[in-house]
Amino acid sequence: MHYRNLGRTGLRVSEICLGTMQWGWTADEGASQAVMDAFVEAGGNFIDTADIYSNWAPHNPGGVSEEIIGRWLKARGRRDQIIVATKARGRMWEGPNGEGLSRAHLLKACEDSLRRLQTDYIDLYQAHWYDEETPIEETMAAFDTLVRQGKVRYVGCSNYPAWRLMEALWASDKRNLVRYDALQPHYNLVHRAEFERELKEVCLTYGLGVIPYSPLAGGFLTGKYARERESASARAGGVRRRYFNDAGWRTLDAVKKVAGEIGSTPMAVSLAWLLAQPGMTAPIVGANSVAQLQASLAASDLTLSTAQLATLNQASAWAPDEDE
Repeated sequence: MHYRNLGRTGLRVSEICLGTMQWGWTADEGASQAVMDAFVEAGGNFIDTADIYSNWAPHNPGGVSEEIIGRWLKARGRRDQIIVATKARGRMWEGPNGEGLSRAHLLKACEDSLRRLQTDYIDLYQAHWYDEETPIEETMAAFDTLVRQGKVRYVGCSNYPAWRLMEALWASDKRNLVRYDALQPHYNLVHRAEFERELKEVCLTYGLGVIPYSPLAGGFLTGKYARERESASARAGGVRRRYFNDAGWRTLDAVKKVAGEIGSTPMAVSLAWLLAQPGMTAPIVGANSVAQLQASLAASDLTLSTAQLATLNQASAWAPDEDE
């Protein structure tokens, strides 16, 4: 496993981040702990979660992923070796302040996450998505308070459009508040425009680490879907709507071509392409089993040639007027 700085910070994280949205959803606690053990054994130290994970699953009120991670951290005694990232924004309790990025919500949400994670600090605390009803100055001041209290070490955001990210950076600079040092965007070979149009330049210019989610496009870039075969999986509907088109198949064909040239897999090639992008810190991969995790970790030892990167870039190129 290789390590990279999180943006402009001195924090070193594994270049593969383990996503845990599936803990307590499609992976039970035993499977979840086995995957985290294998991840650490392979040199991984960066784990991402969120307080709402996974409140859309039956009998899951949210907070379950954090609780599983907390029990694992306590049992293994590895807190000082693990970079824990979590997020807040979504609804976690009843009432008008049960969601959002207000000071009231963030301070309570942080305390709740600390309790579930069984720790006294969060390495990277992130705004899960923007809150149009709360002034950005209030949000950043709340994050600043948490950092000064020692409960949070770094802050970041996810699902922010470029203008809101710039607004946050300006507010932090103007008021001498902690600033976002990482962005978690939706970014992969078949979903490039959303990040590359404006957010990429902001991250490069201001030194934000980039930790993209959905790096395999819901499994599409693993090659498990085929033009002639319909899938019955729970997530296939969204994958079909987004990627079962000429651009998607063209990109996947290029990924498979490169994978065949180097004796690798479409999954590893797709992740290796992300790792080759400027300013990249660590794509977030999910795994329900150790075998799935190991397939993703292979990307850390894969270096694509200039010609192979050009093949992938050309096949997945997006038009300036493309709407994602």
